[in-house]
Amino acid sequence: MVEQAARRIVEEIVASAPTGWTRALLASTAGRGSVSVAGGYAVPGAPLWRNRVPSLFEELGRLADALRKVRGWERTSLEIECRPSGAYGLVATTDAISSLRGRDGGFQAVLDPGYRLPQPGVEQEEGTAAPGGDPALAVARFRTYMERRAAILGRPERLPPPASAAALDEAERRIGRPLPADLRALYLIADGDGVDHDHLYLLGGNVWMALERLVAVHSDQREPAWHSWELGWHSVVFDADPHESVRRCDGHPAWLPFATGEDGNYLAVDLSPARNGRPGQVIAIGRDYGDGPAYVADSITSLLGHHLDQLEQGAYEKDGDHLFLLEPTGSPGTRRIIGGIPDEVPATLQAIHINDAAGPVGLSPLTAGPHLRLLHLNRCATASLAPIRTMPVEAVRVTLDGGDLTPLEGHRTLTSLDLGTTATSLDLGITAPIDITPLRTVPNLRGLDLSRATVRDLTVLTDVPDLRYLALTAQQWTTLLDAGAAPPTLAAARLADDDVTLDDALTWAARLGPHSRDTVRVTGTLGSDGG
Repeated sequence: MVEQAARRIVEEIVASAPTGWTRALLASTAGRGSVSVAGGYAVPGAPLWRNRVPSLFEELGRLADALRKVRGWERTSLEIECRPSGAYGLVATTDAISSLRGRDGGFQAVLDPGYRLPQPGVEQEEGTAAPGGDPALAVARFRTYMERRAAILGRPERLPPPASAAALDEAERRIGRPLPADLRALYLIADGDGVDHDHLYLLGGNVWMALERLVAVHSDQREPAWHSWELGWHSVVFDADPHESVRRCDGHPAWLPFATGEDGNYLAVDLSPARNGRPGQVIAIGRDYGDGPAYVADSITSLLGHHLDQLEQGAYEKDGDHLFLLEPTGSPGTRRIIGGIPDEVPATLQAIHINDAAGPVGLSPLTAGPHLRLLHLNRCATASLAPIRTMPVEAVRVTLDGGDLTPLEGHRTLTSLDLGTTATSLDLGITAPIDITPLRTVPNLRGLDLSRATVRDLTVLTDVPDLRYLALTAQQWTTLLDAGAAPPTLAAARLADDDVTLDDALTWAARLGPHSRDTVRVTGTLGSDGG
């Protein structure tokens, strides 16, 4: 059963391969009705992930079901590698180890599945406004939207049959909450936007999920989100909507995903908004929203109105038989500043990403932002962390060019740190090891990524009081584990190298503590009788 399911997936991968490919790799986590997929084809002269493997959600779901029947696994992490010769191999294990391929790279191991990070948004005051959606208007807008798309394409697009009222009632029972009236009305027109594995990507370039998949994804997300912890191991550090419409959380039981970009990101209806929000408002959550959810619209009704405006303005493009809106719905709500810090820093600034700045970035101007919670320096460096001493930042991602961590001593709000170091001599290319001893005094530091840093003494990590997440390279992990100095409080860990295999990750995870080594391996060659 497992062998047959794996072989069918390999056949699809090979059939979809681009010209000149030399190797294909698919990584997936699947189970409980939810499937995530990453991977690509190796083509000389092109990055591995540029030529993506087919998603194969249903086939991977069947493989996960087969593994559940033979192993009892509720969720499965797996890798499938195949070659143009038809040779292939599958390695599968339980969800306690998950692949991060196509994202930061490497693997993640869950050591304490019951642990959840503190969620500041849980205690926020709930909104009392009425829902902003109108089911009759939503239906009218949806029908107009489909008519205008058909006029542009020169043909009507096929939708699946509607969900029944009984199926909607059962879905609401399983979710534990009623759907927003406008979303429910749309499901009475069509059960999502996919027919025979072909999706229309109707909602801002996202797949509108069938009702059964909506329920499965919601159920899956109510579990501790360890499969995405590498992107959410810090507390959410800013309210994506400055008007306090959305809670400061990385997840909430009342967030109901109904559309997906098939990349770990979702559009969701928010059934428990913050003080100034409306029930049924649309937010963006998922893989790229580690900083918190992004506000999209006050309702699905309004979202459809925006899509009609996009068609009216010509903000779309045709690709064969498909139509795509050009403006992505739900792009992350972080204020993004490219090239440096502005002369005047807004007093309301809560998050800043500084990208590709030339020369060391001076951070002193950011002290004018009394509410700054997130500071990310991407592909650039700073020579001093001194200004951070007085900032209320919770999450910091920096590359340090000289300087040290002394300014972080005793920092009261810092929750997560992603630290890199640079060569101190361009001539010699030598990076001086950094002393991480000051981190022992940071009381709320729960997430730490040192995979980009050269560290003087990693055993200091045993003295960080409440460290829950740690990301290191394979060499760093070997140094730490050989010294018997793994932090005892870890709930999740990341093996940061992108070139390690799932087998390597299993060996690494076993050294971190009690860990299942139950694996399934399948090898074969297409065209042979075996497999």
